[in-house]
Amino acid sequence: MRPILYIVIPCYNEEDVLPITGPIFEDKIKELVQKEKVSDKSRVLFVNDGSKDRTWEIIQKMAKESVYFMGISQSRNRGHQNAVLAGLMEAKSMCDITISIDCDGQDDINAINEMVNAYLDGCEIVYGVRNKRDTDTFFKRFTAEGFYKLLNWMGAEVVFNHADYRLISGRVLDELEKFKEVNIFLRGMVPLVGFKSTSVYYERYERVAGESHYPLKKMLALAFDGITSLSIKPIRMITGLGMAIALMSFIGVIWSVAVYLMGDSVSGWASMTSLICFIGGVQLICLGILGEYIGKIYLETKARPRYIISERTYVNEKADKDF
Repeated sequence: MRPILYIVIPCYNEEDVLPITGPIFEDKIKELVQKEKVSDKSRVLFVNDGSKDRTWEIIQKMAKESVYFMGISQSRNRGHQNAVLAGLMEAKSMCDITISIDCDGQDDINAINEMVNAYLDGCEIVYGVRNKRDTDTFFKRFTAEGFYKLLNWMGAEVVFNHADYRLISGRVLDELEKFKEVNIFLRGMVPLVGFKSTSVYYERYERVAGESHYPLKKMLALAFDGITSLSIKPIRMITGLGMAIALMSFIGVIWSVAVYLMGDSVSGWASMTSLICFIGGVQLICLGILGEYIGKIYLETKARPRYIISERTYVNEKADKDF
């Protein structure tokens, strides 16, 4: 029996892109159906993440014109990760496999064929991984690769050069649904689920239209969220730093007493001021990191919905609830 595939596509202010990439996704579904790789019940599910332009109107129009298009709209902008999760959980009850991909046309859509083949061979998760970054500037390449290396070094289990282009089976989605945290970082959460997985490699292109919604500021914020959501290594580093400073301070006290007893003490306000400023700065950094963790605990205890779906282009009684 051929699996039902849902391609989940988060959208935020993509009115310039959707008319171009929408037909491409539809053609891919039709191609897979024709090759008898997936069921003819397969669909493209757009997730409107509280866009401020005509994105939702375009999705509604596309859904009326083609049976292969479906759409849901969040009640407000909740961020890329929440939008992807909303689409995955919405599709879970209607399909066998999902493939999440951005709508900007940068990810090679032909990698979907390899992903489906890997699923048919027994893999439950298939990661889409960039094989090179030749089209990136040196700064973009350096910061992006540093992003993945930093996450792995900090203890967050992520696949190098993998973003959110991946195939996930319904079986894995059932287990992912049990992860109830509000602070979502899917690149690190999906590997934690386990199951048989593999990777397919592809080239990434320039956006077909519009502007990128992931500047350096958001990339840094995403990295920090990933680290603090999946690892306690920063807290352990604070402990080690505190012990090191305490040891140096203890040695400094012994040294200063010895110098005083030998009568060689010299007043030095500059060195003392520098030391105080250094320790004060370290303390503020440590308090900031601890505060970040406490803030996340605060948000988790509230257990607020991770997304709220306000509209659909169809009726789905099974998924008519908030997460």
